[in-house]
Formats: sequence, C-alpha cells, structure tokens
Amino acid sequence: MNDGMIAAIEAGGTKFVAALARPDGTLVERTRIETRDPSATFADLRQFFSAAADRHGAIAAFGIASFGPLDLDTDSPTWSRFTTTPKPGWSGASWHAALAQFGAPIALDTDVNGAALAEARAAGTRSLAYTTVGTGIGTGVVVSGTALRGFGNFEAGHLVPPQPAPAWHGTCPFHGACLEGLASGPAIAARWGKSLSDLGPHEIAIVAEILSSLAANLVLLHMPERLVFGGGVLHTPGLIEALRTATEKRLAGYVASPLLDSGLEGYLTLPKLGDDAGITGAVLLAQSMLKAIP
Repeated sequence: MNDGMIAAIEAGGTKFVAALARPDGTLVERTRIETRDPSATFADLRQFFSAAADRHGAIAAFGIASFGPLDLDTDSPTWSRFTTTPKPGWSGASWHAALAQFGAPIALDTDVNGAALAEARAAGTRSLAYTTVGTGIGTGVVVSGTALRGFGNFEAGHLVPPQPAPAWHGTCPFHGACLEGLASGPAIAARWGKSLSDLGPHEIAIVAEILSSLAANLVLLHMPERLVFGGGVLHTPGLIEALRTATEKRLAGYVASPLLDSGLEGYLTLPKLGDDAGITGAVLLAQSMLKAIP
C-alpha cells in the first residue's frame, strides 16, 4: 500500500464527518462540520484537511461517501457533481473542484454504499443491503465486497410505496408521497409536528408499514444475507421492532431461508458500527484508491 495519509469524508444532509487516517485505516484526527451551502462547507473541509495534513503528513487519497444524487460516471465531464439533489444550493457543486488543491485522487460513492461496504465487512457477510432513514432515504447494496450501481446511484428512497390509511400527500419536491416524502425525518415532522422521540404507537406503526415496503422489496430483488436500517429516524424507540414485524408480515412466508429468522431480529438489524458506518466506509473507499495507485 502506498505511503501517505488518507482523507475520509462522510457527507450527510445535516452534517459532514471528516477524518484523517493512516494507510491502515487508523484515525488520527476527526471532526464534524455542519452542512451549510457548498462554498462554506467545502471551505471548512479544506481548512480541516490542510491543518491536519500539516501535522501528520500529505494526503495520498480521498475517500468520500456522500449524499446525492451524484454524477458517478468517471468518464463523464461532470463526474463528482451533485445533480438533481433536493438539498438547496447543492446542485452543480463538484467534489473534484472542491478538493483539487490537494492534488490527490478521489474515490467517490454514495453515503449508503460507503456504509454498506463497512457494515458488510463488520458483519462478515457476502451480501448486504444498507438503508439510511434520516433527512433523506437511500439504500446501498453490496455483493462480494463490491457496491452495486448502474449509470448512477440507486434511488430507493424515491420509490412510491403503498400507504396505510389515511393517505398523505408527502413532502418530496419531485414525487410527493415517495418513501423519502413519507418516512424521512423532515417528512415525519411535517406530517405530525412532533420530534421522533414523541411519536406514539400508531404513528410508529405507519412509518414502519411504509418502510417495510422497501425492506421487503430489497429482499425480493437482491436476496441479501442481511438487511441493515440506520440513520436518525431508526433511533425512534420501538421503530426497528415494528419494522421487523411489518416486513415479516409483508413477505408472508414466501422466502424460505434460515437467514430469515422468526421475527427477523437477526436478519433486519441496526448498524453494527452505529453512526460510524459512513465514515468507516469512506476510509475503505480511500484505501481502495491507494491500492489502485501504481
């Protein structure tokens, strides 16, 4: 593996986590940055990495696990830019331009793909689907150590699920009542005017029913060895249990596998790495970039 430090960034809708690490992945510095407009947020990142590199050594590679959507086609002239993101002000912002001053190669993927890579390694599974439910909703799928994607990142959060009564119009500016427009943190707050910790059993059951549509479809489409649901919304007391119950009911016994234990307690889990899944995935991305450098 090449000499030099590696820089890791988990870029989320409300916060960025930035870290400098040794090539073996050991973190030496870490900070949290509020997600503001691109100019201010990128300036904070550059300041942190410049100071950290002065203390520990030059940066040899960046690994970035970022919210999106992003242009992930490395042959595209707009590679690394944010595309139709609902995050105000971020469409058109470029990771490549933001970090050009460091002259280091960048391994870029979605935040959920990064977290999925980290969780798959932590769980020791060949396949895993990781879903984050926070300010947005997204899913990453890993098979044999590789995060799946097509010409762009997967957009599971914008699938339109069936709704339990009473139906609601949703908050997504593109699709209204898609998963993100119904069950993300901002959508929940807009619908019920409550913090997540104040949701009652009926409201939790509605959120679980909506998310179970995604969970069941992930099983049917990808047959992963593990489903992981993380993000701030999953901190809601009682939600993971309600989600397991609703998902098992939706699958209706059709998928016969010892991996799908009764009650799904071992199959549909919270992240093993907790809130560190994203930054750990970013470190793995940077390490992969180092290995690819001649």
